[in-house]
Amino acid sequence: MSEQKNLLWLQSGGCGGCSMSLLCAEGPDLLSMFEGAGINLLWHPSLSESCDDDFHQLCDDILSGKLSLDILCLEGSVIRGPNGSGAFHRLSGSDKTMLQLIQELANQALHVVAIGSCAAYGGITSAGDNPTDSCGLQYEGKLKRGVLGDNFQSQSKLPVINIAGCPTHPNWVTETLIQLAFNELSTQHLDELGRPRSYADHLVHHACPRNEYYEFKASAVNPSELGCMMEHMGCLGTQAHADCNTRLWNGEGSCLRGGYACINCTSPDFERPSHPFMETPKIAGIPMGLPTDMPKAWFVALASLSKAATPPRLRTNSRSDHICIPPGKSAIEGKQGGKK
Repeated sequence: MSEQKNLLWLQSGGCGGCSMSLLCAEGPDLLSMFEGAGINLLWHPSLSESCDDDFHQLCDDILSGKLSLDILCLEGSVIRGPNGSGAFHRLSGSDKTMLQLIQELANQALHVVAIGSCAAYGGITSAGDNPTDSCGLQYEGKLKRGVLGDNFQSQSKLPVINIAGCPTHPNWVTETLIQLAFNELSTQHLDELGRPRSYADHLVHHACPRNEYYEFKASAVNPSELGCMMEHMGCLGTQAHADCNTRLWNGEGSCLRGGYACINCTSPDFERPSHPFMETPKIAGIPMGLPTDMPKAWFVALASLSKAATPPRLRTNSRSDHICIPPGKSAIEGKQGGKK
């Protein structure tokens, strides 16, 4: 067993959804993970019974060096407004702002972890005109100009570890914390945006239940239809870095399995598309957001061939909210079966 690691979890500008997601962790569950990995949860705003005085004393002990801080987790964006003062989000019972506390604790921590896309890149909290001047720990959108700066490294010489997602998958969090607890995570395990490669080296498209429709470009045009949602309904699963369809949520779910287009919530600036989430922008009838690594000319050629070869079964089922024609049945047999 590795030496016990102290973890402090803070919440800033966000909805708390990542904590709610974390409680659904499986294999192991959250408390079993803490125990098995030797992680001592110093404080969490929803899970801890300690009062505000205990929290302030805890922070003082960390900042004075009396207590070690091995893992600092931040959920929610950092609020810098107004005018960089951070005064929009003050720390209750203190003359400090959350901005100041986060910066001080980050400089003391062995590892700094951004939980969810808000803490990583600004996320939903920074959308629109961003009146609170919210940003992520190390990033503001795609740019490394968050509150900790471009060159920030924790005491372990790692940048901020961005477990991005909205909300983030519970097992992405537990898996990363286990790696940190056992000193098994290094810069080579992070992608170019600071995301753990254990999930970011995958695409949401992998194991999508609509892949057969995608292959033949049998596309849905309305909500609830079974067809591929990339061509008309804004799905970004072929570009989104995550393993949502191979590591299912609560053992059985994902956005696409629930009938919702992937909005690429693990990516910076996902909250600011130039078009409605459920629409696919096109130029000359060609979707602008093409699959990762797919040259446009190849996509156009393959799409034309695929549509020409689409089986009647898929063409019919793609525009329905249920399977009208099962595999192995002709269109006529399927329709007759549906009338019985």
